[in-house]
Amino acid sequence: MSVESSLNRRTLLKGAATVAGGTVLGVAATPSPASALAAPRVHTRAEWGARPPTSAATVLDRAPDHIVVHHTATANTTDYSVAAAYSLSRGIQNFHMDSNGWADTGQQLTISRGGHLMEGRNRSLAAINAGDHVVGAQTANHNDHTIGIENEGLYMTVQPTTALWNRLVETCAWLCGVYGLDPAAAIVGHRDYNATACPGDRLYARLPELRQAVLIKLDGASARWSDAAPARRPDGFPGPRYTFDHGPALGPADTYR
Repeated sequence: MSVESSLNRRTLLKGAATVAGGTVLGVAATPSPASALAAPRVHTRAEWGARPPTSAATVLDRAPDHIVVHHTATANTTDYSVAAAYSLSRGIQNFHMDSNGWADTGQQLTISRGGHLMEGRNRSLAAINAGDHVVGAQTANHNDHTIGIENEGLYMTVQPTTALWNRLVETCAWLCGVYGLDPAAAIVGHRDYNATACPGDRLYARLPELRQAVLIKLDGASARWSDAAPARRPDGFPGPRYTFDHGPALGPADTYR
């Protein structure tokens, strides 16, 4: 299904979407060519050598209503190669499956410091292309309605690379186009839902800039975008305790692992 047909389907199914804090998002009445952005290059699970999941991911026939920005809480490597990106994806999957006991990688998408975008949890890319939602394990008690993007690195005191930032903007614009989301309210940080420092003080502080950059990419769309945004959580959370610790990813409300 194309981005434009997906957006048309979502527009027909939903006149509005409810977000945290009761804010209602505007949904595009009709898509325009500017809103139907081409998908970025996504490196598939087969390309980075994913292990088979212990169970297939759950796909919901509806769109997520929020895009959650994370950091991986790993070293800020200067190896920007695609090989390093693939190694990162394998490392995350091994940790999530072997240490956390999950069925697969938790997040739906991962961006490396070299700007390489990778599919995470199994069936994620196909679901996005269909306008559907794969339930992940990335934001505790909110996995049934949020899609998560892991950004390689630790952004408590440093900024992300330009390559990562540009790919994050492109990816969020693509997702907003597919799902008919208002970036002003839909793009949030992990700490907006859970008590965690993720995605780091520096990256979190740039979320307003991220929303604006996505709006610029979507400029010319016929949607009337809302100026509303969810309430912001303050800085000051303690940093990650160990590698890959980005805070609560599963909670009592999450029925899938």
